[in-house]
Amino acid sequence: MQPIPSPTMKAPRRQALRAAAAALALGLAGTLAAPAAWAQKYPERPIRLVVGYSAGGGVDAAARLLSARLSTALGQQVVVENRTGATGLIAADLVAKAAPDGYTLMMGDSALLIAKLLQPKIALDPMTSFKPVAGAFFSPLMIVTANDFPARTPKEFVAELKAHPGRYSFATSGVGTVQHLGFEMLKQRTGSFVLHVPYRGAAQIVPDVVGGQVPIGVVSATAGMAQAKAGKLRAVALMNTAKLEGAESVAPLSDALPGFDVAPRLFVLAPVGTPDEIVERLSSAVKSVLDTPDAASAAAAQGMLRAYATPAQLRSALNEENTRWKGIIADQRIVGE
Repeated sequence: MQPIPSPTMKAPRRQALRAAAAALALGLAGTLAAPAAWAQKYPERPIRLVVGYSAGGGVDAAARLLSARLSTALGQQVVVENRTGATGLIAADLVAKAAPDGYTLMMGDSALLIAKLLQPKIALDPMTSFKPVAGAFFSPLMIVTANDFPARTPKEFVAELKAHPGRYSFATSGVGTVQHLGFEMLKQRTGSFVLHVPYRGAAQIVPDVVGGQVPIGVVSATAGMAQAKAGKLRAVALMNTAKLEGAESVAPLSDALPGFDVAPRLFVLAPVGTPDEIVERLSSAVKSVLDTPDAASAAAAQGMLRAYATPAQLRSALNEENTRWKGIIADQRIVGE
């Protein structure tokens, strides 16, 4: 710390100290202004949007829908990069360890939260390793049955499960998916017992429901509705409350269980430590994209609902969802594969 010039100090000495103090103040001001200036120039090169699943899946489709339009909004190319494995955790680890400069982002989904809860020994924590950027979409789920199942509406479905504990089984795309935990929440709310049959993917579930190998399936609303319209199976209920284009005739499960609302959430994350100014720039760009009619129609074609959320809103939603899944896993005694 520089000494304060005193009246008795010689003039040349006082002038030198004042010059040094001025230079220090200027340097501090420059340091404080640097992040803002950096953010104003952002982005100056292409951005990676990392996806933890293979190309062609729901999360990948959402990322590509967003990236193509974000490239225009940001004036730099946004490139989707697939890093598969461990229910998205390999991709998450890559992004969490990346430089917090806004050039490496992740298209995450609800399964990322569940994976940590079912594998508590993994070092990465989705709740602390990332900075929320923006909520983007919901991917509605549908409960489907064979055409001869003795229920047509959500209320009849719930009544049938409660009346016949242990009679039925339900198929999902795996242990710890939102499809699985969403149905476990249904069981919790109704006190019913239905056996879970995990499949490797949704593509195998629909044929087995149609063929009677498994009586109940939980699949994407798009997959379920396509087969229901073809008359091959019955769409009994949507697991979320928002209406989905093309599935207006399917009632929500909340008709039988008030407040029931489950759907995988898709969102954009950045490494923790990313400057707020860059996060806000990205979040605003996501909002501008999702607000367009083009994005609305593209999302509907993929069976998704637009669901923009600010960084603060997304953080709150993820905390709430994490608490919800943690409770279901404990109550239903679910263990990872």
